[in-house]
Amino acid sequence: MTSEIAPNSDVQEKTESANENINIKEYGNTTIENEKGNIHCLTIIGQIEGHIVLPPQNKTTKYEHVIPQLVAIEEHKDIDGLLLILNTVGGDVEAGLAIAEMIASMSKPTVSLVLGGGHSIGVPMAVSTRYSFIAPSATMTIHPLRLSGMIIGVPQTYEYFDKMQERVVQFVHKNSKISKNKFRELMLKTGELANDIGTVLFGEEAVKNGLIDEVGGLSKALNKLYEFIKQDKQLKNNGNYKNGEIQ
Repeated sequence: MTSEIAPNSDVQEKTESANENINIKEYGNTTIENEKGNIHCLTIIGQIEGHIVLPPQNKTTKYEHVIPQLVAIEEHKDIDGLLLILNTVGGDVEAGLAIAEMIASMSKPTVSLVLGGGHSIGVPMAVSTRYSFIAPSATMTIHPLRLSGMIIGVPQTYEYFDKMQERVVQFVHKNSKISKNKFRELMLKTGELANDIGTVLFGEEAVKNGLIDEVGGLSKALNKLYEFIKQDKQLKNNGNYKNGEIQ
């Protein structure tokens, strides 16, 4: 005869709560469940850490943490959408662009909200979602690719960075309403940043230039995401969804 011990619901709840707290503290993410839909909130803060480990005093978002989360969100049957919160100074270009490409290719509804700042490589990440918001006081800095402390000594190196910069331009144009020429113009503008070139856009300016869809805060971002979730569920029920894409 064997006996089975019923799982202790209190212990299970405490374990789930502890895991949730770890996710919030270590990775800056949480999952919200309600009747409107289950959404995953992912934060991109500080500097985006890529191939080089930054000093411990730097507040960072590690791309090796973010990428597996995006795969899990896309594959998890109980998660209906992604809310992306950004307050970043930029960082590793290839890592940031990799994250942006993954978000842009997701089949589930995605909405971004820029709070504080969405600078440098944070710009492609902000526009990678299906719809984007920016707080009125938030800013986005657009500038050419930079390398601190390195001298470009050969033409091939310059050409490589020029092509990488063009990848950013192409991505931003494809995923927003801004034209390539306008984005390059903002990127190469002189006189606005001290001893440097580039442009700082405040909330409404980012919308007027076609970079961000709308000025708004958390409430608007959540409402838009729930709206997308509702639309996608209706399309699935009507049979207008095939291989994870709206037909």
